[in-house]
Amino acid sequence: MNIIYSVQAIFVALFSIIYLPFLNRKKLSLIKDDFLHLCKWQSVSYNLLSFYVTFARMKEFRSIVYNRLGKCRILTCWLFRGQDCLYICTKDIGGGMIVQHGFSTVVNAKRIGKNFHVYQQVTIGFNGSKAPVIGDNVRVCCGAKVIGGIHVGNNVVIGANAVVCKDVPDNVVIGGGYLQK
Repeated sequence: MNIIYSVQAIFVALFSIIYLPFLNRKKLSLIKDDFLHLCKWQSVSYNLLSFYVTFARMKEFRSIVYNRLGKCRILTCWLFRGQDCLYICTKDIGGGMIVQHGFSTVVNAKRIGKNFHVYQQVTIGFNGSKAPVIGDNVRVCCGAKVIGGIHVGNNVVIGANAVVCKDVPDNVVIGGGYLQK
């Protein structure tokens, strides 16, 4: 482990005490689910030290934690910045979220289920006044666009550069354009 990340992890551990009064069970449970899913995906030990090191090392993970913390994130986000150009606007996201290479990514859905995995340059957002609803165990690959008041089912993979503007059923892989109603 890099010495810089070790020192940062120590600071994260000290600063995490600040957040204890602001963490309710739901927020804490979601953060734990996010970290557990990340640990399984990256084959990392699930413990407090790993949490601090991951928080220090991964800007994308910090952005997820800050989204979970809400307004109280202001206490430390100036010191440990999240990923630039990653916008997580959705408030109702199930546990187990992973952002991989979150550069130039916008996540603005009405609701997202658990175990959501998103890559870089993805846009999830409104088409007029309606935003998508995304189910559980969904993976949205590089450059994909999910637009409008559609429903994306459970256990779905949306391939790289796919454009999705139509409801997606459960247990499918989408590639290319999925536009017609």
